[in-house]
Amino acid sequence: MEFIAHIRQKDEIIQTVTEHLEDVQKGCEYYGAKAGVRHLAGMAGLLHDLGKNTNAFKKYIQQAVANPDSPPRRGSVDHSTAGGRLLYRRYHRKAVNYEDKVAAEWIANCIISHHQGLRDFLDPEKSPFLERVAVKTEGMEEYEQAVNVFFADRSEEEFDLYFERAKAEMKGVLEVIQRHKLPPIAASLMIKYIFSCLIDADRTNTRQFEEGEPTRWAASYPDFFSQSYERLMSVVQSYDQAEDADHPINRLRREMSRQCDEFAERPSGIYTLSIPTGGGKTLASLRYALKHALTHGKERIIYIVPYTTIIEQNAGDIRDIIQDDDMILEHHSNVIEEAQPGDDTYDSRMKKSRLARDNWDRPIIFTTMVQFLNTLYAKGTRNNRRMHQLANAVLIFDEVQSVPVKCVSLFNAALNFLHVLGNSSLVLCTATQPALDFVKHKLHLPQQAEMITNLGEVTRSFKRVELIDRTRPLGWGAEELAAFTRQNIDEVGSVLVILNTKTAVRRLFLQLEREEWCRESDVELFHLSTNMCAAHRKKILAEVKDALAAGRRVICVSTQLIEAGVNISFACVIRSLAGLDSIAQAAGRCNRHGKDPLRKVYIIRSADEKLSRLPEIAVGAEKTERLLSEFKREPERFDYDLLSPAAMQIYFQYYYDHIKNELSYYIPKLDKNMFDLLDMNKDYYAAYRNKHRANPEILSRPSFASAEQYFEVISSAAASVVVPYNEEAENLILALNGDLDIRELGKIIRKLQQYVVNIYDHELRKLEKNGDVYALLHGQVLALREVAYSAKFGVETDGEGEWSVAMI
Repeated sequence: MEFIAHIRQKDEIIQTVTEHLEDVQKGCEYYGAKAGVRHLAGMAGLLHDLGKNTNAFKKYIQQAVANPDSPPRRGSVDHSTAGGRLLYRRYHRKAVNYEDKVAAEWIANCIISHHQGLRDFLDPEKSPFLERVAVKTEGMEEYEQAVNVFFADRSEEEFDLYFERAKAEMKGVLEVIQRHKLPPIAASLMIKYIFSCLIDADRTNTRQFEEGEPTRWAASYPDFFSQSYERLMSVVQSYDQAEDADHPINRLRREMSRQCDEFAERPSGIYTLSIPTGGGKTLASLRYALKHALTHGKERIIYIVPYTTIIEQNAGDIRDIIQDDDMILEHHSNVIEEAQPGDDTYDSRMKKSRLARDNWDRPIIFTTMVQFLNTLYAKGTRNNRRMHQLANAVLIFDEVQSVPVKCVSLFNAALNFLHVLGNSSLVLCTATQPALDFVKHKLHLPQQAEMITNLGEVTRSFKRVELIDRTRPLGWGAEELAAFTRQNIDEVGSVLVILNTKTAVRRLFLQLEREEWCRESDVELFHLSTNMCAAHRKKILAEVKDALAAGRRVICVSTQLIEAGVNISFACVIRSLAGLDSIAQAAGRCNRHGKDPLRKVYIIRSADEKLSRLPEIAVGAEKTERLLSEFKREPERFDYDLLSPAAMQIYFQYYYDHIKNELSYYIPKLDKNMFDLLDMNKDYYAAYRNKHRANPEILSRPSFASAEQYFEVISSAAASVVVPYNEEAENLILALNGDLDIRELGKIIRKLQQYVVNIYDHELRKLEKNGDVYALLHGQVLALREVAYSAKFGVETDGEGEWSVAMI
């Protein structure tokens, strides 16, 4: 009897369980080989749907396809436990050494979790893992039949030999971890990596079957990288022949770019690229990445940036050079939020969106720090699906100082894992390098980590601004700040004001709008904040750049989204007190190309900011105040420059020392650090021993589900909302209610990313109360009504949007 893995919706063709398992095994082997776990991942693929070899599942899937509007109860048939149970009974329960147990645990947890996200090996009361593989009875009535059907197609001896190979890989992983002195969290990340291989291979094979595509796993892009490198070098050579090629800053840019090219020949590692702001970081890092990928056979180049604003600019710059849009993927917003996972659900409407999500299958990826950290640590399966793409890759972390404080230890662990076990090269790229090798769970940097020589000399040569302290104990109100802005624009012609909160930005913008001098003069006034979707911000930034290029008088009031990576230059910057790294980034938007005399960057304190919900900014501001005071007394400690590498190192040491107890992602509800839950997990291990008066039967300790349940890079982020910003956005929103195939849905989701705004809980509740949000795609997408979006401010929670053709 043939058992069914999937039934294709459009023609009811059947994919058998054997076909699906063997195809997914091949995909897992290909993905797993990049990190030396070919057989560990392959066995997870071979066994993940073993439980579909039952009459119960066959009846279940036939009913689900025949009755899409009223499918069988979700989770009424368990098909994911059987493969894990087979491993437990065959290798764990009868284990003669620790390798049998650990290998079985790693693979089995991936199998039993492939519809929900990895389970806890331990919690204080029990082992959720053991309860599933050893104890569970409901839905397991046909387990023996499923196993017999499985072995009817293959030799048990060959199966045991395959497990021996997987076991040897597991032992090798642990030896590498020990040799490189990595903490146990590295083993947890390897389990997550194997899980990623399984999730992506499973969903990719299912999508290919649904769309009638042949199964392909290999992805190799040396020809693309070679062609891209040639095109980049043509651009570099054109800069060498430009009219201003002999300007001192342009000569320095060329020299640093050349050093990056030479550095690309070095082995894989974790390196720093501390090019000063305006030093040509994007092209220099691309030059390194393409050359390194060609030299060392890397499969992918991934740019990780703090803000979507930088993605739009950097991806645009690189697209212009490479001229092959299909090879570049931007992923920064989750249009579809992952629903609460059900156990072994089969819903054809939900299935399309699950299969359509991006798995980063392009040679060049642009994504955000939020998405990067979610890929490694967030709950569920959607994010983790992409993790294996981070192996055998070149990862460029642009503006790496933006790593959220609570995530520093997790970030360092991830980078150490990706280098040592994932065979990737990682570049920390910023003008303000954080002291990530100073903290307890530190980044393992080599002795010669910096790609640029004579960094102090380069920084001095790039000096284009002077920091001036204008802070006051009570701060500057909007009216005073408007007057100060007027004073500066009258002197130099363009002013950028960066404040720490959207409320303060809006208040100053409205104050400037009311000012008679601003209304009646030729000043062009702009507002920027994250309440605007990416397409809206991109349009405003283009208008600002055009006005500056034409020499018109410009005032831009913005949150800090403008200060990292945006290629824009004002004659004066006013920055509200924050961390010295933020102030340095803000200074990079002033006299960016060094064509003017030394320009002024004023540090003020806004009276309209409340930083009680922004503790990282508050602590950063406090440490900057300390440095401002110390600089007045001992400027030599800082190389006579508050923007010097020496000043930045002192700042980060003060900063990290102040928050050293917050770097490992403390979870108040559990009174535990997330790092510890994925590392030694000592508290849960001790609690289990005290309760049962014995050691756990299992050797693996991580509490994946407990840790992931509370992980969020940006606290209190509630939902992504699609906004009807222009005609394209409106048409895409309308299309979501049509009958789309998986490929079309995937394209629409990618395009909609530029029309997404992240809405916090209290804002969402207000919009819902006003009836300004509605659901699409069977409740999987939230969309905003026109009345709640403004050409001036973006999302308006009071429903006072100013919808007009002028904003399009």
